[in-house]
Amino acid sequence: MSFLDENFLLQTKAAQHLYHGHAKNLPIIDYHCHLSPEAIATDRKFDNLTQAWLEGDHYKWRAMRANGVPERYCTGDADAYAKFEKWAETVPYTMRNPLYHWTHLELKRYFGVEKILKPETAREIYNTCTELLQTDAYSVRGLLRKMNVTVVCTTDDPIDSLEHHRKIKEENFGLQVLPAFRCDKVLAIDSPEIFLPYLRQLEQASDVSIGNFRQLLDALTQRHDFFHAQGCRLSDHGLETIYATPYTDGEISRIFDKALQQQDLTQEEALKFKSAMLVEMALLDHSKGWTQQFHLGALRNNNSRMLRELGPDTGFDSIGDFDVAQPLSRFLDRLDNADQLAKTILYNLNPSHNELYATMIGNFNDGSTPGKMQFGSAWWFLDQKDGMEKQLNALSNMGLLSRFVGMLTDSRSFMSFPRHEYFRRILCNLLGQDVANGELPESELEWIGQLVENISYHNAKAYFGF
Repeated sequence: MSFLDENFLLQTKAAQHLYHGHAKNLPIIDYHCHLSPEAIATDRKFDNLTQAWLEGDHYKWRAMRANGVPERYCTGDADAYAKFEKWAETVPYTMRNPLYHWTHLELKRYFGVEKILKPETAREIYNTCTELLQTDAYSVRGLLRKMNVTVVCTTDDPIDSLEHHRKIKEENFGLQVLPAFRCDKVLAIDSPEIFLPYLRQLEQASDVSIGNFRQLLDALTQRHDFFHAQGCRLSDHGLETIYATPYTDGEISRIFDKALQQQDLTQEEALKFKSAMLVEMALLDHSKGWTQQFHLGALRNNNSRMLRELGPDTGFDSIGDFDVAQPLSRFLDRLDNADQLAKTILYNLNPSHNELYATMIGNFNDGSTPGKMQFGSAWWFLDQKDGMEKQLNALSNMGLLSRFVGMLTDSRSFMSFPRHEYFRRILCNLLGQDVANGELPESELEWIGQLVENISYHNAKAYFGF
């Protein structure tokens, strides 16, 4: 078996049948990513491969820094080819990191390049791909079509005008690009330098004056309604852990008043406010039949010097270890007890919590929707072969793998869609190995193939109503 041949990662005949016969040609629904709606609306063309591949990709930046590459070649002012050359020098050192597989899958699937990227091949690969990127087939929309993407859900702040989404919808170019409601900043009450200016922006976007907590909820409701009218059906929260500190309505009103008056808050007051906001947002999601997503467990912005120099989301986050089970249970139980728990996807970043999440979702399935509660796909530092297998195994052992809504990119790069192929190959190999081991019946291979098709595409289509 050679590197990246047609049976890459497919170690049995059954796995090969499942992938080639059932998974390979299915469309892609990418229900959570950080792609730029503006780039899709304007059908951006990249000037060169560096722009398309390295711009905003903190996975690659982390690897380059670890390889001793100075920052000017990652996020700095070095010219485009110099940055690419440093990436090419780094790639051979990424062996056994998922970047090695992703890099060569992306070169092969988008550009037909089968050579290994290294210093000796850098110039040829750069020139070949840069030349193709100048053609219409390699515009942003062309790249999406090339990967058979049918739905993209971006990540958008409640204050966003969604002007680019509306333009895309009006043009109707054959791909759904839908917003997702990400209201993290409205929880930042313990960071007044973020929270107070954000309230002014929210006032302007909603045309609602925010002088008390009730008016804050009115403003958010107005934006939630607006997003719904633009096709939004998902929310998302990026949190260290779920907040579920007990509170009363009166307490939250007083805490919000203190924040408006720029008075210092205690840690408990901040936790109560965040807990209340999560509940209020969850109630809005339930009222409209949305799916709520919670990305939990990241310890962000560990390097304060680089945070000052580059800002957030530049590659200085890591896996965190937080109190998870009790607040998550309290939060979900409060909503379920009131029969107001929306469809929910939980993503964890700490692999030691896999079984915790896989069992937690089983506590709140109610028979109303197949797979109502989802243990989300292996995320961020875990979206590699080992992490995906562990997530799939935990879900299989504790719940119903057959109802899983599958993979997403969570990416800022239009070059990242082969990650869906990577996931599908890993899924097929896992199931194919079970067949080869006699742990699943070979006589049911076609049913297992249907299961693969569902996880790869059909479950997400039905679950989200796309």
